[in-house]
Amino acid sequence: MRARSFFLSTLKEAPADADIVSQQFMIRAGMIKKLAAGVYTYMPLGLRTIRKIEKIIREEMDRAGAVELLMPIVQPAELWQESGRWEKYGPELLRIKDRHGRDFVIQPTSEEVVTDIARQEIKSWRQLPVNFYHIQTKFRDERRPRFGVMRGREFTMKDAYSFDRDEAGASRSYDIMFDAYQKIFRRLGLMFRAVRADTGAIGGSRSHEFQVIADTGEDLIAYAPESDYAANIELAEAFSVLSGREEAKETMEKRATPGKEKCELVAEYLGIDLLRCVKSVVLAADRTDEKGDPLPAKIVLVLLRADHELNEVKAGHLPELKEGFRFATDEEIVATFGSKPGYLGPVGVSEDVAVYADRTVADMSDFCCGANEEGFHLTGVNFGRDLPEPQVADLRNVVEGDRSPDGKGTLKLQRGIEVGHVFYLGTKYSEALNATYLDENGKPQVLQMGCYGIGVTRLAGAAIEQNHDEKGIIWPASIAPFEVVICPMNYAKSEAVREAADKLYEDLKARGVDVILDDRDMRPGVMFADWELIGVPHRVVIGDRGLKEGAVEYADRRNLAEKVMVKTDEAVDFLLGKLGR
Repeated sequence: MRARSFFLSTLKEAPADADIVSQQFMIRAGMIKKLAAGVYTYMPLGLRTIRKIEKIIREEMDRAGAVELLMPIVQPAELWQESGRWEKYGPELLRIKDRHGRDFVIQPTSEEVVTDIARQEIKSWRQLPVNFYHIQTKFRDERRPRFGVMRGREFTMKDAYSFDRDEAGASRSYDIMFDAYQKIFRRLGLMFRAVRADTGAIGGSRSHEFQVIADTGEDLIAYAPESDYAANIELAEAFSVLSGREEAKETMEKRATPGKEKCELVAEYLGIDLLRCVKSVVLAADRTDEKGDPLPAKIVLVLLRADHELNEVKAGHLPELKEGFRFATDEEIVATFGSKPGYLGPVGVSEDVAVYADRTVADMSDFCCGANEEGFHLTGVNFGRDLPEPQVADLRNVVEGDRSPDGKGTLKLQRGIEVGHVFYLGTKYSEALNATYLDENGKPQVLQMGCYGIGVTRLAGAAIEQNHDEKGIIWPASIAPFEVVICPMNYAKSEAVREAADKLYEDLKARGVDVILDDRDMRPGVMFADWELIGVPHRVVIGDRGLKEGAVEYADRRNLAEKVMVKTDEAVDFLLGKLGR
């Protein structure tokens, strides 16, 4: 490719609403253009990277035995109603009507459609296992689209769906996809972790996220340096930080704490250690009667040590909260506890309130908590003496230094960007849509399913978040829009430079290198700044001075300060070596 016949459009400054590095650099490098909130045009430079990501994904999916098809973006509402997700998915599901008033959705994912295919096409056990995948546009109506391609409304995703006879077969399909994903992300040149994860709205049981490690990542990952344990913080198991409950040494005492609504203020005012304080979190689960009329919400009191934070995913697994929950309103809190928030505690609460203590709280003695009376707290509180023993559950986020769940060392935390997710779905969708096959005995059996997604366009943003400097993007060679850029000095004026640049360009093309020759009439500084911003991994500068010495200048985008002079007749082999060919 020659720059004059391509389309390059770079900017010196990013728009004011570009929040993160990948968004800023993709806009400045002319890779994307914003059309609407969370909706982007992929310009020629950006599309080259997207297509390279897709190519790697396709090659590894095909190698793993998956079969590509293409499912529609617009899907009939009937399938979503049949699965139950028409009501459950929420406002992120973009719903539309056609001219006849029939309901459709703009797909965020394709479980319903692929299950409909399976129930029509898979008749016998002899057709199993099978894994269908496609790379298709998706739309999720995010409330706050932001961060460019990292959290857009329209995006490209690879989603695959496996169908098996039984759980053992589904587990094998899961493992095949897990291995394929590891190969994909290694080929993409990204540093990543596969972490245990919650299944979320998709449903199912076994689940792993693939997280690209980046300081700007929205997700927090807990991992053990001494082992291969890694989990999203939503799922990482948190043990008690205490070795067990000590004997009670204090008498429960009601103490005035005027205006002290935070545990830190209470501890300071009473002169006690913050780690002896328990905070109360009040959750509510809405209910209806048999007619569908609203009933008073079920109130759940969660107890955490003052320095720990509630893990809402874990709370959502409590029996009373499995169907969904919210934080209780001030009115509900006052009606239930007789006090406004800031002074709540588990002593003397109604039996109608479900009380759960985090594992650490369950091991505490002589602790401080709210007295359920404004301006007062209790000290010297002990379970079994001053209040009933609570129900105990893992309810908090892990922190650095916690014991690793696999028993090997302690946990550390790092940030990551979710770019892939694999789920074992079981029969969640196949049962709802009655997708069955006939076994060897001619009896119908429900299909076992797996679901496997990769955010194709999000990967481009994640790669930049992990690979950049103050000058711009530093692409891994496998997904860079171009592998090599040739920057000739005075291309239009110097015949020697032009001949050398053209020859190197043609020789590299003949060897299968994705190379661009910058034949634009630009000053060297502007040309270099463009390619440093765009992030092409390998740069060759050709000038009259170097040619007189029989050499060209090479620079690696990751280390621009170290320039190497390479003999002109050795430049092709030198670059092939840098590209690992």
